[in-house]
Amino acid sequence: MNQTAQIVVLGGGPAGGATALGLKKLGYPVMVIAESRPFEAVEGISDRVVEGLRNAGFTQALANLPEPSPRLASWNGATNSANTERLINRSQLDKGILLDLEAAGVTVIRGRVAKTVAQDHGYQVVLKDESAEPLHADFLVEARGRSAPGAGLERLRGSETVSLLQRWQGEPCKPQSAAQSFADGWAWMAAWSDGTRYLQLTFDVATADLPDKAGLIDHCNAILQTLPSAQPFLENAIPADSIHARTSTPILCREAVGDKWIRVGDAAMAVDPLSGNGIFQALSSALQAPAVINTLLQQPENAALAKQFYQQRVDHLFFRFARIGRDFYASEQRWWDNPFWVTRRNWPDNEPLHQDTDPDSLQVVTMPVVSNSLIEVKEVVVTNDQPLGIWHLNGIEMAPVVQALQNRSENQSPEHCLQAQLSMRPDMASGLVGWLYRNGWLKR
Repeated sequence: MNQTAQIVVLGGGPAGGATALGLKKLGYPVMVIAESRPFEAVEGISDRVVEGLRNAGFTQALANLPEPSPRLASWNGATNSANTERLINRSQLDKGILLDLEAAGVTVIRGRVAKTVAQDHGYQVVLKDESAEPLHADFLVEARGRSAPGAGLERLRGSETVSLLQRWQGEPCKPQSAAQSFADGWAWMAAWSDGTRYLQLTFDVATADLPDKAGLIDHCNAILQTLPSAQPFLENAIPADSIHARTSTPILCREAVGDKWIRVGDAAMAVDPLSGNGIFQALSSALQAPAVINTLLQQPENAALAKQFYQQRVDHLFFRFARIGRDFYASEQRWWDNPFWVTRRNWPDNEPLHQDTDPDSLQVVTMPVVSNSLIEVKEVVVTNDQPLGIWHLNGIEMAPVVQALQNRSENQSPEHCLQAQLSMRPDMASGLVGWLYRNGWLKR
């Protein structure tokens, strides 16, 4: 293929960076426009997020990754200190991502986008810097997170939520973090070794009855003083910054991809920060985006298929993370009638997060999958708990396996069926059958 389309990515965080790296590997000229965060922020990430960033191709972004530090969780009257998380400086992480992009040959422009204008053959991108010439994009990737313009697209919104973050400065200490629920919301606190502390309170927008801007600091401090988990972060510390208000409402974009554009990361779906999976879910959509874009540009006759594939996965991920948050909110039962907790334990639906696999639900259907960096139709196996289907397992296509087993004779063992019908080695057949039993695909 001759990839000559100029692709411009708006935003240089994990989602935009992962998409850009994936497109560069496919041979596309890629330009990323990114601006620095307006304020310093700390974020707690798990080892799963670290592995996701590493698999996406980031190395310099992870060069100075801190060691895991203790995380205290106080929820529903119980306190747990078994977990850890890595406290990262998001500004430093984003700077490292841009260095990784430049090392891979991606053009990086450090600036702010003023507007994008749709044209017959793509988009014109205008920067805030009036001295800069407008840029042309054959294809546009929107990766500016929650701050991305809505563009008039339909959105599904969860409970309207605001998080108020303030930086404090205290004496040097061991890195640590804590989360605690309270009557009208929940708090997250973090401290770095240099004594910098970050304290964030999350409220329901409709019912919190927050004071005006002048009274926010006193209001938040009064709440923090009542939280036992906050006391180590407040001790010998003073506010070092004004309060920053950030929306943390779960938002799903119902149209996350078009013929010449795609939304990735939080611009496509933004989850409740309670789940702690922000970067992970951003990468989940971004890693699929290059194949979708490649299909839209190289095989426009398959555009509908590519859009279907991407939207299905964005929707599926959003509802999965939303249900994780719902169930965690429901586990806090002390303020059962408080509006903050009522709305969140009942949204987005009553569907269970996990279902036991019903062997009778297995079906072989045709669905879009990623194949050779393109979206193609393949036979996959769908179940009641895997509606998007499973194409292969460790290189073994699962549709022929299920079809063979569903048509085997009554007295034939699954192992012998796979050996006879698919010429599978005995050891491979035995291992696969063990997996099928463990995962509920076969009845014992």
